[in-house]
Amino acid sequence: MTPIDSTSSCLAPLGPLLNRPLNIGGRLLAKRLVFAPMTFLGHVAFRELLSGFGGYGLLFSEMCSAKTVPSENRFVSRYFRWRDEELPFLACQVVGSEPERMADAAQRIEAEGFFGVDVNFGCSTGAICRQSCGAAVLRDPDLAERIVHHIRRAVRIPLTVKFRTGWQDDPAAAVQMGRRFEDAGADAVTFHPRVAPDRRARAPKWEYIGRIKQALGIPVFGNGNVFDADGCLRMLRQTGCDGVALGRIAIARPWIFAEWCDGFKPGPDIFEKTAKQLLNLTARHFEEKAAVRRFRKFIFYFAANFRFGHTLYTQMQNSAGLNELQETLDAFFATPPELTSAPNMNYFQ
Repeated sequence: MTPIDSTSSCLAPLGPLLNRPLNIGGRLLAKRLVFAPMTFLGHVAFRELLSGFGGYGLLFSEMCSAKTVPSENRFVSRYFRWRDEELPFLACQVVGSEPERMADAAQRIEAEGFFGVDVNFGCSTGAICRQSCGAAVLRDPDLAERIVHHIRRAVRIPLTVKFRTGWQDDPAAAVQMGRRFEDAGADAVTFHPRVAPDRRARAPKWEYIGRIKQALGIPVFGNGNVFDADGCLRMLRQTGCDGVALGRIAIARPWIFAEWCDGFKPGPDIFEKTAKQLLNLTARHFEEKAAVRRFRKFIFYFAANFRFGHTLYTQMQNSAGLNELQETLDAFFATPPELTSAPNMNYFQ
Protein backbone atom coordinates (compact mmCIF):
# COMPACT_ATOMS: atom_id res chain seq x y z
CA MET A 1 0.00 0.00 0.00
CA THR A 2 1.59 3.26 -1.15
CA PRO A 3 0.81 6.34 0.97
CA ILE A 4 -1.05 9.19 -0.67
CA ASP A 5 1.10 12.11 -1.72
CA SER A 6 -1.00 15.06 -0.60
CA THR A 7 1.87 17.53 -0.80
CA SER A 8 3.06 17.44 -4.43
CA SER A 9 5.50 20.22 -5.33
CA CYS A 10 3.76 22.78 -3.13
CA LEU A 11 5.60 21.85 0.06
CA ALA A 12 8.69 23.83 -0.85
CA PRO A 13 6.95 27.25 -0.81
CA LEU A 14 4.29 26.19 1.72
CA GLY A 15 6.55 25.18 4.59
CA PRO A 16 8.24 28.57 5.04
CA LEU A 17 4.86 30.33 5.00
CA LEU A 18 3.39 28.07 7.68
CA ASN A 19 6.45 27.93 9.92
CA ARG A 20 6.54 31.65 10.66
CA PRO A 21 5.74 32.61 14.28
CA LEU A 22 2.46 34.44 14.86
CA ASN A 23 1.51 36.59 17.85
CA ILE A 24 -2.02 36.02 19.19
CA GLY A 25 -2.92 38.26 22.09
CA GLY A 26 0.63 38.40 23.40
CA ARG A 27 1.28 34.65 23.02
CA LEU A 28 3.36 33.22 20.24
CA LEU A 29 2.33 30.40 17.91
CA ALA A 30 5.28 28.62 16.33
CA LYS A 31 3.27 27.67 13.24
CA ARG A 32 0.34 29.10 11.30
CA LEU A 33 -1.48 25.85 10.57
CA VAL A 34 -4.11 25.10 13.22
CA PHE A 35 -6.71 22.43 13.90
CA ALA A 36 -10.24 23.81 13.58
CA PRO A 37 -12.78 23.05 16.33
CA MET A 38 -14.95 20.04 15.44
CA THR A 39 -17.57 18.58 17.78
CA PHE A 40 -17.41 14.79 18.29
CA LEU A 41 -14.15 14.81 16.31
CA GLY A 42 -11.68 17.19 17.98
CA HIS A 43 -11.98 15.44 21.33
CA VAL A 44 -9.22 14.75 23.84
CA ALA A 45 -8.32 11.36 22.34
CA PHE A 46 -8.00 12.71 18.81
CA ARG A 47 -5.96 15.65 20.04
CA GLU A 48 -3.58 13.24 21.76
CA LEU A 49 -3.19 11.47 18.43
CA LEU A 50 -2.41 14.81 16.77
CA SER A 51 0.10 15.62 19.48
CA GLY A 52 2.03 12.51 18.58
CA PHE A 53 2.47 13.76 15.02
CA GLY A 54 2.91 17.47 15.84
CA GLY A 55 3.27 20.13 13.18
CA TYR A 56 0.39 22.39 14.24
CA GLY A 57 0.45 25.79 15.87
CA LEU A 58 -2.76 25.55 17.88
CA LEU A 59 -5.52 23.07 18.70
CA PHE A 60 -9.15 23.85 19.48
CA SER A 61 -11.39 21.82 21.74
CA GLU A 62 -14.82 20.50 20.94
CA MET A 63 -17.65 23.01 21.29
CA CYS A 64 -18.43 23.46 25.01
CA SER A 65 -21.61 24.97 26.42
CA ALA A 66 -21.22 28.20 28.37
CA LYS A 67 -24.06 27.07 30.61
CA THR A 68 -22.17 24.05 31.92
CA VAL A 69 -18.48 24.95 31.70
CA PRO A 70 -18.29 26.88 35.02
CA SER A 71 -19.37 23.80 37.01
CA GLU A 72 -18.15 20.96 34.79
CA ASN A 73 -15.98 18.10 36.06
CA ARG A 74 -13.28 17.65 33.43
CA PHE A 75 -12.95 13.94 34.19
CA VAL A 76 -16.58 13.07 33.43
CA SER A 77 -17.60 15.82 31.01
CA ARG A 78 -18.34 14.71 27.46
CA TYR A 79 -16.67 17.76 25.90
CA PHE A 80 -14.89 19.91 28.48
CA ARG A 81 -11.91 17.61 29.00
CA TRP A 82 -8.24 17.77 28.21
CA ARG A 83 -4.74 16.54 28.98
CA ASP A 84 -2.65 18.93 31.04
CA GLU A 85 0.22 18.56 28.56
CA GLU A 86 -1.80 20.14 25.76
CA LEU A 87 -2.99 23.25 27.60
CA PRO A 88 -0.16 25.53 26.34
CA PHE A 89 -1.38 25.05 22.75
CA LEU A 90 -5.09 24.37 23.31
CA ALA A 91 -7.90 26.92 23.00
CA CYS A 92 -11.28 25.99 24.44
CA GLN A 93 -14.24 26.82 22.24
CA VAL A 94 -17.38 27.97 24.02
CA VAL A 95 -20.90 28.41 22.64
CA GLY A 96 -23.79 30.41 24.06
CA SER A 97 -25.91 33.51 23.65
CA GLU A 98 -25.79 35.20 27.06
CA PRO A 99 -22.84 37.58 27.53
CA GLU A 100 -22.59 37.05 31.30
CA ARG A 101 -22.60 33.28 31.03
CA MET A 102 -20.07 33.35 28.23
CA ALA A 103 -17.82 35.52 30.41
CA ASP A 104 -18.20 33.14 33.36
CA ALA A 105 -17.25 30.20 31.15
CA ALA A 106 -14.22 32.11 29.86
CA GLN A 107 -13.06 32.73 33.42
CA ARG A 108 -13.17 29.00 34.17
CA ILE A 109 -11.25 28.34 30.96
CA GLU A 110 -8.60 30.87 31.96
CA ALA A 111 -8.35 29.44 35.47
CA GLU A 112 -7.66 25.97 34.06
CA GLY A 113 -4.67 27.24 32.10
CA PHE A 114 -5.85 27.04 28.49
CA PHE A 115 -3.96 28.95 25.81
CA GLY A 116 -7.11 30.91 25.07
CA VAL A 117 -10.87 30.97 24.64
CA ASP A 118 -12.61 30.75 21.28
CA VAL A 119 -16.16 31.99 20.67
CA ASN A 120 -18.35 29.88 18.40
CA PHE A 121 -20.35 32.02 15.99
CA GLY A 122 -19.93 29.50 13.20
CA CYS A 123 -21.97 26.38 13.99
CA SER A 124 -25.09 26.34 11.81
CA THR A 125 -26.61 23.01 12.84
CA GLY A 126 -30.28 23.15 13.69
CA ALA A 127 -29.77 21.88 17.23
CA ILE A 128 -27.47 24.79 18.05
CA CYS A 129 -29.24 27.53 16.11
CA ARG A 130 -32.62 26.63 17.66
CA GLN A 131 -31.05 27.59 20.98
CA SER A 132 -30.09 30.97 19.46
CA CYS A 133 -26.41 29.99 19.71
CA GLY A 134 -23.58 29.52 17.25
CA ALA A 135 -24.17 31.17 13.88
CA ALA A 136 -27.65 32.23 15.04
CA VAL A 137 -26.04 34.96 17.16
CA LEU A 138 -24.90 36.65 13.94
CA ARG A 139 -28.52 37.62 13.33
CA ASP A 140 -28.02 40.11 16.16
CA PRO A 141 -24.66 41.85 15.58
CA ASP A 142 -25.06 43.95 18.74
CA LEU A 143 -25.41 40.81 20.85
CA ALA A 144 -22.43 39.16 19.14
CA GLU A 145 -20.30 42.20 19.87
CA ARG A 146 -21.51 42.34 23.51
CA ILE A 147 -20.53 38.71 24.04
CA VAL A 148 -16.99 39.35 22.84
CA HIS A 149 -16.79 42.53 24.89
CA HIS A 150 -17.95 40.78 28.09
CA ILE A 151 -15.42 37.99 27.64
CA ARG A 152 -12.64 40.49 26.95
CA ARG A 153 -13.36 42.29 30.20
CA ALA A 154 -13.41 39.00 32.10
CA VAL A 155 -10.14 37.37 30.98
CA ARG A 156 -6.62 38.21 29.88
CA ILE A 157 -5.85 35.09 27.84
CA PRO A 158 -6.08 35.28 24.04
CA LEU A 159 -9.64 35.67 22.79
CA THR A 160 -10.50 34.39 19.32
CA VAL A 161 -13.74 34.22 17.36
CA LYS A 162 -14.83 31.80 14.67
CA PHE A 163 -17.63 33.11 12.46
CA ARG A 164 -19.33 32.72 9.09
CA THR A 165 -20.36 35.18 6.40
CA GLY A 166 -23.72 35.52 8.14
CA TRP A 167 -27.28 34.68 7.13
CA GLN A 168 -27.08 36.65 3.89
CA ASP A 169 -24.40 36.44 1.23
CA ASP A 170 -23.14 39.90 2.14
CA PRO A 171 -19.35 40.23 2.43
CA ALA A 172 -19.63 43.86 3.51
CA ALA A 173 -21.70 42.82 6.52
CA ALA A 174 -19.16 40.10 7.34
CA VAL A 175 -16.36 42.67 7.21
CA GLN A 176 -18.30 44.95 9.52
CA MET A 177 -18.89 42.05 11.91
CA GLY A 178 -15.18 41.29 11.93
CA ARG A 179 -14.40 44.92 12.72
CA ARG A 180 -16.85 44.84 15.61
CA PHE A 181 -15.17 41.74 17.02
CA GLU A 182 -11.79 43.44 16.80
CA ASP A 183 -13.11 46.60 18.45
CA ALA A 184 -14.67 44.48 21.22
CA GLY A 185 -11.30 42.95 22.04
CA ALA A 186 -10.83 39.83 19.91
CA ASP A 187 -7.17 38.94 19.37
CA ALA A 188 -7.76 36.91 16.19
CA VAL A 189 -10.60 35.52 14.09
CA THR A 190 -11.17 32.36 12.07
CA PHE A 191 -13.42 33.09 9.14
CA HIS A 192 -15.47 30.48 7.28
CA PRO A 193 -16.82 32.14 4.11
CA ARG A 194 -20.18 30.42 3.81
CA VAL A 195 -23.63 31.72 4.70
CA ALA A 196 -25.03 30.14 7.84
CA PRO A 197 -27.84 28.05 6.30
CA ASP A 198 -25.37 26.51 3.84
CA ARG A 199 -23.54 23.63 5.50
CA ARG A 200 -21.33 22.51 2.60
CA ALA A 201 -23.58 22.53 -0.45
CA ARG A 202 -21.62 25.31 -2.15
CA ALA A 203 -17.95 26.12 -2.27
CA PRO A 204 -16.74 28.69 0.27
CA LYS A 205 -15.93 32.09 -1.20
CA TRP A 206 -12.29 32.53 -0.35
CA GLU A 207 -12.28 36.08 -1.71
CA TYR A 208 -14.34 37.03 1.36
CA ILE A 209 -11.45 35.90 3.57
CA GLY A 210 -9.28 38.40 1.70
CA ARG A 211 -11.75 41.18 2.44
CA ILE A 212 -11.76 40.32 6.13
CA LYS A 213 -7.97 40.29 6.21
CA GLN A 214 -7.71 43.66 4.49
CA ALA A 215 -10.14 45.24 6.94
CA LEU A 216 -8.77 43.89 10.23
CA GLY A 217 -5.57 44.59 12.09
CA ILE A 218 -5.64 41.32 14.05
CA PRO A 219 -4.63 37.91 12.64
CA VAL A 220 -7.15 36.21 10.37
CA PHE A 221 -7.25 32.43 9.85
CA GLY A 222 -8.91 31.15 6.70
CA ASN A 223 -11.12 28.07 6.86
CA GLY A 224 -13.04 26.07 4.29
CA ASN A 225 -12.26 23.41 1.67
CA VAL A 226 -8.51 23.16 2.11
CA PHE A 227 -7.83 19.52 1.28
CA ASP A 228 -4.26 19.46 -0.04
CA ALA A 229 -1.02 21.42 0.03
CA ASP A 230 -1.89 23.19 -3.21
CA GLY A 231 -5.18 24.40 -1.73
CA CYS A 232 -3.46 25.61 1.43
CA LEU A 233 -0.89 27.53 -0.60
CA ARG A 234 -3.59 29.07 -2.80
CA MET A 235 -5.63 30.19 0.20
CA LEU A 236 -2.61 31.89 1.76
CA ARG A 237 -1.61 33.60 -1.46
CA GLN A 238 -5.07 34.55 -2.72
CA THR A 239 -6.47 35.87 0.56
CA GLY A 240 -3.39 37.10 2.40
CA CYS A 241 -4.70 35.40 5.55
CA ASP A 242 -2.28 34.94 8.43
CA GLY A 243 -2.91 31.22 8.85
CA VAL A 244 -5.12 28.30 7.88
CA ALA A 245 -7.49 26.24 10.04
CA LEU A 246 -7.86 22.64 8.86
CA GLY A 247 -10.97 20.60 9.61
CA ARG A 248 -12.08 17.55 7.64
CA ILE A 249 -8.74 16.77 6.01
CA ALA A 250 -7.12 16.73 9.45
CA ILE A 251 -9.58 14.06 10.55
CA ALA A 252 -8.93 11.99 7.44
CA ARG A 253 -5.16 12.40 7.69
CA PRO A 254 -4.09 13.43 11.21
CA TRP A 255 -0.44 13.57 10.16
CA ILE A 256 -1.17 16.38 7.68
CA PHE A 257 0.19 19.12 9.98
CA ALA A 258 3.52 17.32 10.38
CA GLU A 259 3.59 16.59 6.64
CA TRP A 260 3.10 20.17 5.52
CA CYS A 261 5.04 21.95 8.25
CA ASP A 262 7.77 19.53 9.32
CA GLY A 263 8.40 17.47 6.21
CA PHE A 264 7.04 14.26 7.75
CA LYS A 265 6.80 11.46 5.21
CA PRO A 266 4.11 8.89 6.05
CA GLY A 267 5.04 5.26 5.54
CA PRO A 268 2.87 2.61 3.90
CA ASP A 269 1.42 1.51 7.25
CA ILE A 270 0.36 5.00 8.37
CA PHE A 271 -3.37 4.38 7.87
CA GLU A 272 -3.53 1.15 9.83
CA LYS A 273 -1.34 2.46 12.66
CA THR A 274 -3.30 5.69 12.93
CA ALA A 275 -6.73 4.05 13.05
CA LYS A 276 -5.68 1.47 15.63
CA GLN A 277 -3.89 4.02 17.78
CA LEU A 278 -6.93 6.29 17.84
CA LEU A 279 -9.19 3.39 18.76
CA ASN A 280 -6.97 2.65 21.75
CA LEU A 281 -6.82 6.30 22.79
CA THR A 282 -10.58 6.74 22.46
CA ALA A 283 -11.17 3.63 24.57
CA ARG A 284 -8.83 5.01 27.22
CA HIS A 285 -10.42 8.45 27.44
CA PHE A 286 -14.14 7.55 27.17
CA GLU A 287 -16.52 4.92 28.44
CA GLU A 288 -17.39 2.38 25.77
CA LYS A 289 -20.62 3.83 24.39
CA ALA A 290 -19.11 7.30 23.96
CA ALA A 291 -15.88 5.85 22.58
CA VAL A 292 -17.72 3.83 19.93
CA ARG A 293 -19.75 6.85 18.88
CA ARG A 294 -16.71 9.06 18.50
CA PHE A 295 -14.67 6.48 16.66
CA ARG A 296 -17.48 5.95 14.16
CA LYS A 297 -17.52 9.70 13.52
CA PHE A 298 -13.81 9.57 12.79
CA ILE A 299 -14.13 6.58 10.47
CA PHE A 300 -16.60 8.43 8.24
CA TYR A 301 -13.86 10.91 7.27
CA PHE A 302 -11.01 8.40 7.46
CA ALA A 303 -12.79 6.11 4.98
CA ALA A 304 -12.41 8.84 2.34
CA ASN A 305 -8.82 7.68 1.89
CA PHE A 306 -9.78 4.27 0.46
CA ARG A 307 -11.23 3.24 -2.87
CA PHE A 308 -13.66 0.94 -1.07
CA GLY A 309 -14.00 3.09 2.02
CA HIS A 310 -17.75 2.53 2.12
CA THR A 311 -17.03 -1.08 3.08
CA LEU A 312 -15.02 -0.01 6.12
CA TYR A 313 -17.57 2.61 7.10
CA THR A 314 -20.52 0.23 6.81
CA GLN A 315 -18.76 -2.47 8.80
CA MET A 316 -17.89 0.03 11.51
CA GLN A 317 -21.51 1.14 11.81
CA ASN A 318 -22.51 -2.49 12.30
CA SER A 319 -19.87 -3.16 14.97
CA ALA A 320 -21.52 -3.14 18.39
CA GLY A 321 -18.58 -2.47 20.72
CA LEU A 322 -14.88 -1.72 20.99
CA ASN A 323 -13.83 -5.33 20.51
CA GLU A 324 -15.83 -5.58 17.31
CA LEU A 325 -14.37 -2.29 16.07
CA GLN A 326 -10.89 -3.70 16.65
CA GLU A 327 -11.76 -6.90 14.82
CA THR A 328 -13.17 -4.91 11.91
CA LEU A 329 -9.96 -2.89 11.61
CA ASP A 330 -7.84 -6.03 11.75
CA ALA A 331 -9.87 -7.63 8.97
CA PHE A 332 -9.91 -4.50 6.78
CA PHE A 333 -6.13 -4.04 6.92
CA ALA A 334 -5.30 -7.77 6.67
CA THR A 335 -5.07 -7.14 2.94
CA PRO A 336 -3.60 -3.70 2.14
CA PRO A 337 -6.56 -1.59 0.95
CA GLU A 338 -6.38 0.39 -2.26
CA LEU A 339 -5.93 4.10 -1.66
CA THR A 340 -7.50 6.97 -3.55
CA SER A 341 -5.29 9.64 -5.09
CA ALA A 342 -7.30 12.28 -3.19
CA PRO A 343 -9.97 12.04 -0.49
CA ASN A 344 -13.38 10.97 -1.73
CA MET A 345 -15.44 14.16 -1.38
CA ASN A 346 -18.64 12.15 -0.86
CA TYR A 347 -17.41 11.57 2.70
CA PHE A 348 -16.64 15.22 3.25
CA GLN A 349 -20.14 16.61 2.67
